[in-house]
Amino acid sequence: MDAQDRLRHVSSRQHPLIKELRAAFAHSELTPDGHCAIEGVRMLEEALRAGLRMRAIVFSETALKAGDRAAKLLPQIGGHTEILAVPQDVFAGAVATETPQGVAALVKWKESSLDDMLRTEKPLLVVAAGLQDPGNLGTIFRSAEAFGAAGLLLAEKTVRPYNAKAVRASAGSVFRLPMATIDLAKTISALRERGIRLVATSSHKGTPLDQADFRAGTAVFIGNEGAGLPKQTLSEMDATIMIPHSERVESLNAGIAASIVLYEAARQRRKT
Repeated sequence: MDAQDRLRHVSSRQHPLIKELRAAFAHSELTPDGHCAIEGVRMLEEALRAGLRMRAIVFSETALKAGDRAAKLLPQIGGHTEILAVPQDVFAGAVATETPQGVAALVKWKESSLDDMLRTEKPLLVVAAGLQDPGNLGTIFRSAEAFGAAGLLLAEKTVRPYNAKAVRASAGSVFRLPMATIDLAKTISALRERGIRLVATSSHKGTPLDQADFRAGTAVFIGNEGAGLPKQTLSEMDATIMIPHSERVESLNAGIAASIVLYEAARQRRKT
């Protein structure tokens, strides 16, 4: 049976899948069985390309009737996925954006482990420690994948990676880059035991970026946008680096700063 034949029309806002989709978007949480809510044609295309398992895909009837890009996803949907079509008002009430594109899904969330990431020779890791802005986190996912990081570690008080804004800002990298939720103190000990160099980022002090060395296995720590890294964490670092910039600018956006550091790390590693 093809996807078109499996399509079911549902009109109730109280349908169990619609309720789960709405709750997952509203609370930036996984569903009880570990699925993440995603929305938009681009995100669905990226999730399908990444081979992620999907519990359900929900279309607005308006998008299907228009035969637009959302409707063209139908032939790509695997046989294990439920497919629903709902009225436009029901769809709009379930998703997170003000101008929905007509397609959303519940996607099985996938996490890796620190051990998985450390199998890479001289791994480059990013540790988000208390990062709060989902746009920054999504940007870091995207840059980490672009510049060859082995994975992204998410410490306590960091925004959820399945937050809808973080997923969109990652442009699909959140589906591909290995990631793990960690206990910061235990992870610092584990990284040190494995010989990984621990590097903190700072706005105003430390070794200038162009003088830093990223050729060995390295974990780059990105702290909270306002407060930075906790003092205890800073005391355990092997080095602190800064990106020289105009004094008229107080600091760089956390996502941009991380991207610049990752680019420099990738540049050095290409040379060796």
